[in-house]
Amino acid sequence: MRPAAKPKEPRPADAWRHELRLLLRSRLVCVALALLFLLASLAVWSGLREVARQQQTIARLADLQQQDLAAQALKHGRSGDAGSAAYYTFHSSWDPPSPAAFLALGLRDAVPYVLRIRALALQAQLHEGESFNPELALAGRFDFAFVLVYLAPLFLIALLYELVSGERRAGRLDTLLALPGGGRGLWLRRAGLRVGLVFACLVLPVLAGAACSAMPLPALASVLLCTAAYLAFWSGLSLCLAAGGRSSAAQALSLMGCWALLTLVLPTLAQAVLARAVPVHQGVDLMLAQRQAVHGAWDLPREATLAQFFRSHPEWRQTAPLPAGFHWKWYYAFQQLGDERVAPQVADYRQGLIARQAWTERLGWLLPGVGVQAALHRQAETDLRAQLAYQDAVAEFHARLRAFYYPFLFQERRFTPEDFVAQPVFRSRPAASSWPAGSLLGLGLIAGLALVLALRALGRVRPNRT
Repeated sequence: MRPAAKPKEPRPADAWRHELRLLLRSRLVCVALALLFLLASLAVWSGLREVARQQQTIARLADLQQQDLAAQALKHGRSGDAGSAAYYTFHSSWDPPSPAAFLALGLRDAVPYVLRIRALALQAQLHEGESFNPELALAGRFDFAFVLVYLAPLFLIALLYELVSGERRAGRLDTLLALPGGGRGLWLRRAGLRVGLVFACLVLPVLAGAACSAMPLPALASVLLCTAAYLAFWSGLSLCLAAGGRSSAAQALSLMGCWALLTLVLPTLAQAVLARAVPVHQGVDLMLAQRQAVHGAWDLPREATLAQFFRSHPEWRQTAPLPAGFHWKWYYAFQQLGDERVAPQVADYRQGLIARQAWTERLGWLLPGVGVQAALHRQAETDLRAQLAYQDAVAEFHARLRAFYYPFLFQERRFTPEDFVAQPVFRSRPAASSWPAGSLLGLGLIAGLALVLALRALGRVRPNRT
């Protein structure tokens, strides 16, 4: 007699096709994947629409700026008064969105991306636009970062939580473990298929949005790596718990608890602790302090104010003495002294903000949701560093504006209509997109750890005990 032939192990391609057919037979799975694709598409579309709205606002602002300059030239050009021209002429500044901004709008929802600047004290102009309804900003913008951080883990949990317990409950676990290609390979194949479909549902809208916004390939690559690492972490965590011997309901509750803890509770507690450990005053406090210094100068002797100004700006010391009554050079002198008075507070304010940002990025090494948001906001240039860079660009333009007007004020030169045309023009900062290497490394490490633990847990799945 011939020995019985050993059952052939199915080819990998056939096994994957078989698992895909089984998966797509589930109406619940198809609905879940379609819903995730729809949510990701809506988030990308919403982000593109918001970016387009901001670009239109900036373009419209350029036209309004030219109209305003023409009106001011007609009104003040004949008088020759440089002080009035500097006081009444607003100059537009803007922070254009990056090609990746549609994925994570970040601080562009809470702080102004357009400012109109005059040659007066700067700090009040920088921070007076920060007033917004905190209740509206609390929920955040519905963008791709929101879908990835908060919603994608829920879909992974729904697809993976009963990967093993469902087969145990149906009485098929022993048979599946005894089949060729069963065991850990079977679980990895099924989990990999589910995670791959979730990844595709998230990435396909991103690719379409990247094509519409002309997003650079390095930026797109970092977004894809960030998405893959975050999904890998939640896949590993879900498989670790799914491989246990508990019921499906118990595993679902455990995973939902992990989701609430890692995405809601711990980040909120960590931010509260960070706010107490690194206290930072609001920008409105700087605005008030600077305005108090400026308004208080009206009650000080004019000669003492100019003497203080000349100590830090000796190039204008040879100006003519102040005449009786009001004079613009005294007015602009105490405006600049107001900025110099709060300069130490401004430095402390910025250092505190940067310290908080650095600790938030370190926190992302332990909380993957925080790490994903930090990585996406850095790549999209919508984080704190991008906002501070815009403020630096505005400060540099404001310094050029003062340098343009001061010769007319302190040398008492006539300001002509031609000088209106020669005024400085704001130049937006060049795109400085950088790879969020630290955040990506932290995500990769924590995702790798979760996957290793998942592999060990899946290898310990045993048949039902009789």
